[in-house]
Amino acid sequence: MFKDVGMPHVLWDRQGWQKLVHTTDEHGHEKAELVLDDEADKDKAEQYKKDMRNLVNFLEYIGEPAKLQRESLGWKVILFLVIFLGFAYALKKEYWRDVH
Repeated sequence: MFKDVGMPHVLWDRQGWQKLVHTTDEHGHEKAELVLDDEADKDKAEQYKKDMRNLVNFLEYIGEPAKLQRESLGWKVILFLVIFLGFAYALKKEYWRDVH
């Protein structure tokens, strides 16, 4: 809606303070990565990762709540087809027994 407007990271305070560190690898390429600013934020970062994992799993479940039922039904259908295949093969053997 508005030109050049960005939203800040909503959960920045839970993640902990980060700083940008520039390093050079063995091939001479510069790379930048975000690292936690101090040791106190490392515990906060672990809790943040756990919270984000839980949030992502919850959102995945909310996105398709019937997934558990669908997958359960899928295994039942596969089992039925395997059993039906056995009966169909036995019937085929019975029909073609006199032909050969």
